[in-house]
Amino acid sequence: MVEKLNLQLVSHPKPYKIQWINEDGELTVDKQVKVEFSMGNYKDNVLCDVVPMEACHILLGRPWQFDKKTMHNGLTNKITFTHKENKFILNPLSHSEVVKDQVQMKQKRDEEKKN
Repeated sequence: MVEKLNLQLVSHPKPYKIQWINEDGELTVDKQVKVEFSMGNYKDNVLCDVVPMEACHILLGRPWQFDKKTMHNGLTNKITFTHKENKFILNPLSHSEVVKDQVQMKQKRDEEKKN
């Protein structure tokens, strides 16, 4: 994503090591990037640690949740928060949307393997 969107990498102020992300062993996380995104009429940016991985969604982790004072409804799996005095509700993907994303990612991987 960083390369395809031509995002500007910056050095991580506190590099750290992780091992769980892949089967290749330990990985040093030493870069970050600011990512601008929108969901409906909600627009924001988040500072992300950069690691090589395949993902089809932006992962809004604990720092973002804390900064936005989010509320997670465990029953409906909806996230509610206020941004610039506007209330937003993020709804989870439906099962069919998740399946569709997974199929598209598999097709993309298969095409890349052929090339």
